[in-house]
Amino acid sequence: MPKVTIYHNPRCSKSRQTLELIQDQGIEPEIIEYLKTPPSTTELKKILGLLGLKPRELLRKHEAEYHDAGLDANNLSDNTVIETMVRHPKLIERPIVVTDGKAAVGRPPENVKKIL
Repeated sequence: MPKVTIYHNPRCSKSRQTLELIQDQGIEPEIIEYLKTPPSTTELKKILGLLGLKPRELLRKHEAEYHDAGLDANNLSDNTVIETMVRHPKLIERPIVVTDGKAAVGRPPENVKKIL
């Protein structure tokens, strides 16, 4: 069985629902509480590649940090956005599930079924 990793925030209902969905499939994933252990720049770039998303598409735009960091400016490079996400992991959309060279954002939680 391939390794399944969830970038999880236990305080987020969608993240908890996604974890439960994975466990209901009989899978015990590696749980990374990304607010405590943020992904590195390299890891985040890899995740974005697996998701097929641009950095801005993985941003939580309603967080205070989004505006505080000036991320609403459209002239920022992808690398600047990624570096800011690594420094402020609260800005990373959650949960993210990675397995076997594939990834999905659990919004809604059912999204992860296609990669399990």
